[in-house]
Amino acid sequence: VQLVESGGTEVQAGGSLRLSCTASGITFDAFGLTIGWFRQAPGKEREGVSCMTDSGDTTNFADSLKDRFIMSFDNAKNTGYLELNNLKPEDTATYYCALYRSTEYCPFSYYARGQGTQVTVSS
Repeated sequence: VQLVESGGTEVQAGGSLRLSCTASGITFDAFGLTIGWFRQAPGKEREGVSCMTDSGDTTNFADSLKDRFIMSFDNAKNTGYLELNNLKPEDTATYYCALYRSTEYCPFSYYARGQGTQVTVSS
């Protein structure tokens, strides 16, 4: 299983981005896998963002993010997405997507994860 994230870049505060996570070697809706995102800023601990089951049920891990960050996935493209809105400098981090056997393993006990994509938000 391989996950590849893309879409990270530098953006000004208030801007938006859409991160993508494309899987190979497995399909997102196979065996009831859950997809999720977490992030890590320099010098800080990892922070869970959200997880979504193959039926579309979403679990959010940070109240401060749930209204700005939105998950989705496209089974036909085998790709998951994380839409980041109204970005703030404190959102600067490396964002990782991951697969989980179920939501109880979210956000850090993943089955597989990507290499990460860097998001930098300038003020």
